[in-house]
Amino acid sequence: MATDLISEIDRRRLDIAARLPEIKADALLVSSPANIRYLSDYTGSNGLILLLACETHFFTDPRYEISARENITGKVHIVKGPLIAGVIQIIKRKRLKRIGFESAWTQFEAYQRLKEDLPLGASLVPAGRIVEERRMLKSPAEIDTIRRSVNLNSEAYARVLKRIRPGVRESDVAAEIEYQMRMLGAEKPSFDTIVAAGARSALPHSQPTSNRIDANELLLIDMGASLEGYASDMTRVIHLGQPPKRIREMYRAVLEAQLAGIAAVQEGTTAGKIDATTRNVLKQHKLDKEFVHSTGHGLGLEIHEPPRIGKKDKTRLRAGMAITIEPGVYVEGLAGIRIEDTVLVTKNGCEVLTPTSKEFVQL
Repeated sequence: MATDLISEIDRRRLDIAARLPEIKADALLVSSPANIRYLSDYTGSNGLILLLACETHFFTDPRYEISARENITGKVHIVKGPLIAGVIQIIKRKRLKRIGFESAWTQFEAYQRLKEDLPLGASLVPAGRIVEERRMLKSPAEIDTIRRSVNLNSEAYARVLKRIRPGVRESDVAAEIEYQMRMLGAEKPSFDTIVAAGARSALPHSQPTSNRIDANELLLIDMGASLEGYASDMTRVIHLGQPPKRIREMYRAVLEAQLAGIAAVQEGTTAGKIDATTRNVLKQHKLDKEFVHSTGHGLGLEIHEPPRIGKKDKTRLRAGMAITIEPGVYVEGLAGIRIEDTVLVTKNGCEVLTPTSKEFVQL
């Protein structure tokens, strides 16, 4: 692990530990895989962190012992059997009284065992999403990684675009996208790639099928790469052959809404206001009822992170947040159009990280 990464992880831990008094806890039990990675750089499948004010305890099983002891700072505990047993030992040894836990992530069985085996006088305290709140603000190193992930994703799309032709199956396009991502250095897609042709594009989260793309059909592609753990996300639509007038009008409306949403991204603006901006544009085109999801979401170690760029979200945007802006309209039986970029909130507005053109491509 690089020295700069160690220091950044230490800063993250210190920031979270400083909030323990706020939640009236002596320690925080971290069980979310993304939060564990954020606070340790651990990428294995079985780990827990117990974060105290002045020290960190990391728990894993013998499969990860060598890499954990070599790469993870703090006190490493190798546990044979359920990791929660090791956590309870430390709680008893340190005489901890109030243990914060991630209620959104802690498995019920682990919660029950914790509750039953806690020493007399100790209790569990729901800690909310204090790690996720810290994760919303990306460091320069994180921004650099997201930027590289975005560029990789766009390059993979450019390569695949040259291979799309009538008769190719949706699943073939999805497989080629993921192959090109890996060839460019991605570990994996950051989510299941969406490739949907014709009327199936009106399904916002359609899965690729063996259906073949017709010679005169709309194709929606929603794709993202995971690079060094960090996600990118982009949606584009293309048309094989000459698009009908209604499709062209829908595309122009969605593009106008997306550009308006991006223009509204300012430090201090609420996420809900961004969502309202895109909806108002689509309402002018009488397409607001066909917009069935939120305008966007945060992204980083997970493809969907706070803030949610939705109607009721009151989170105020801050410089360093990485979000998506992705309005879409979906007309059953006809087509769906979504345009999505990854955007960085800055002190002076925002920077669109996605380099791929939004010109309506016709093949």
